[in-house]
Amino acid sequence: MDHDARDISSAAVDESHGGASDNEARNKLEVVFYPDSNHRRKSSLVTMEKPRLKPHHDPQDRTTACYVHSLIAGEWAAPIKTDVDTGDMVAPIREDEATVDPKLLGEDNLVSVMDGDNKTIKLEPTILQSRHLTKRQLSDMAWNVRKLSKKLGSIKLKLTVQNVFIVSKTHDESLVSLTRKVTRWLISKDRDAPYNVYVERRMETHPDFGALQLLQDEPSAKGRLKYWDPKLAQEQPHLFDFVITLGGDGTVLYTSWLFQRIVPPVLSFALGSLGFLTNFDFTDHKRILENAFRDGVVVSLRLRFECTIMRSKARLKDPHSRTLTDRDLVEELIGEEGEDTLTHTPDRVYEILNDVVLDRGPNPTMSQIELFGDDEHFTTLLADGICIATPTGSTAYNLAAGGSLSHPENPVILVTAICAHTLSFRPIILPDTIVLRMGVPYDARTSSWASFDGRERVELHPGDYVTVSASRYPFANVLPQDRRGEDWVHSISKTLNWNSRTKQKSFK
Repeated sequence: MDHDARDISSAAVDESHGGASDNEARNKLEVVFYPDSNHRRKSSLVTMEKPRLKPHHDPQDRTTACYVHSLIAGEWAAPIKTDVDTGDMVAPIREDEATVDPKLLGEDNLVSVMDGDNKTIKLEPTILQSRHLTKRQLSDMAWNVRKLSKKLGSIKLKLTVQNVFIVSKTHDESLVSLTRKVTRWLISKDRDAPYNVYVERRMETHPDFGALQLLQDEPSAKGRLKYWDPKLAQEQPHLFDFVITLGGDGTVLYTSWLFQRIVPPVLSFALGSLGFLTNFDFTDHKRILENAFRDGVVVSLRLRFECTIMRSKARLKDPHSRTLTDRDLVEELIGEEGEDTLTHTPDRVYEILNDVVLDRGPNPTMSQIELFGDDEHFTTLLADGICIATPTGSTAYNLAAGGSLSHPENPVILVTAICAHTLSFRPIILPDTIVLRMGVPYDARTSSWASFDGRERVELHPGDYVTVSASRYPFANVLPQDRRGEDWVHSISKTLNWNSRTKQKSFK
């Protein structure tokens, strides 16, 4: 603590305690938080105070119908108490906690919460300010998401469902008939509410789906059977109240890819090969869906990463600019430079559920990758690549590369090298409050390639890098009410034969 801080601390003690003794003054402690060090180069950060990227200031974020993400924008409500006038259980409002803004959700989209005794808890509305993630807010945001996820694991959300979004495994023609079966059940006049059902655009003309026949069999469904394409899901995610997936883990990942911002609650039927993310048996789909809409669902928030591609600026117009080989990526990202010239500009942003992989791509030689964490240069990696995985993605490429398995509720970032050219690079697990950056140094022999959840491979030239941080848009995964968190351990035992061996014989 410097002289100014000591003076402030002493003045505070003297003013508040008047004639306090020296011993009392010495026992008082004041913690002073200094602002961020100003030597960090502004050009090496993606600042959101003046956002350059569309996803961070899209007005649709403020009209979300997703109850979960409205809560994430603030904090969890205060402890429950009983209204003396009505007898209803009400969540009171405190200054440090926020609930749902009726202007954001609309009267028809308000949600009630069921506690353990199946009593309805009403959430008292209040004004909610839109929250945009900055690097300073990252720690608070990650903590709030974890706090909310823990709360959601012990309660049941009863949603007002009107628009249902169905995602089927894209290349499996056998699932078209199952999609038709679910759609027919949803649009039937026997349902408790007239649901609007959105299916993929290709179903409109698919002979096995028979859209015209569906409408002929159920005339009341006219105007309620609709079709989606990726553009609709990405631009208007607030339209959908509930998502149903038919397929395997890849279908769930594709759903996460479609919803790059808010993700409505996703209920996944197991119709694929693995089943880490698919929790429900399709043979009982009618009862499962009816109970979900009538009684509510239990939701788990799965951590996603926000990945930003940063491109190096050539500064060709500057006659005094250095060549690429003279520039140093480490110096530009964490060095103490006096100049304020922008060295990098943001290109694209992706929200991922599994992993981001930076590898050598088609190059015959290994990649050279600089790895940073917050203000530190972690290491220079010589390898085929590096995998940065979420806990959900720990059983995917991360596992194949020798990384650790992680329960999906762990708030961590898994870093695993792919065929590192050293014996000492071991997988490392970091907290989700760290901002990772991995880039291609200016003097690298070749470029590297980044892929996000196995999609959208992007070439990174020397000087480019990718920023990886916890996303403010987690994946809302619906869990079975009778099993909940036990499914993950069962999945790795069943699918991966985890710790499976012949039992050792006893002595006789």
